[in-house]
Amino acid sequence: MPLSAFQVSSVIDRAQAIGPHEDVLRSIVHSLKYDGRRSLATPLGLLIRERCHWVLEGADVVVPVPLHPSRRRERGFNQALDLARGLQLPVARAIRRARATDSQTGLTRDERHRNIRDAFAPSRLRWRASTVRGRVVVLVDDVSTTGATLDECARVVRAMGAREVRAVTAARAATSRR
Repeated sequence: MPLSAFQVSSVIDRAQAIGPHEDVLRSIVHSLKYDGRRSLATPLGLLIRERCHWVLEGADVVVPVPLHPSRRRERGFNQALDLARGLQLPVARAIRRARATDSQTGLTRDERHRNIRDAFAPSRLRWRASTVRGRVVVLVDDVSTTGATLDECARVVRAMGAREVRAVTAARAATSRR
């Protein structure tokens, strides 16, 4: 198992990040997400491909973690979708954010899990949802702190019939919040 691999939950088979969410990587992810520097998604996607090949190997499709429509309008883009597009695998927008949630920033592990519970659902478009059935699916997000978001997305994708669920992120919090 590579050093940048991490355990999220029992519903995710493999998970890996480029590196810890600190220093330069933290600045880059922050610039992508909050400063709208979308051009950073391409090099980050290439780094994910290079450093997370253990997770991407044998994958059939990548599924970006969706934003709620109101958050998407506010930000103007979904950074997870931009990262997913750089992985050179088919991208399926198979899940949707079913309800708006509070920002996870500053929440404890338990608060994060409560906040995100039941926030995701299969896409309303059947053909999108069917793209994960029987396949090895890789969830894509910018940062994993406690794994709450990835865990909830994985539960939905598993319920949709994915054969295996994996996850990649640009960064992983060095220490999980309690």
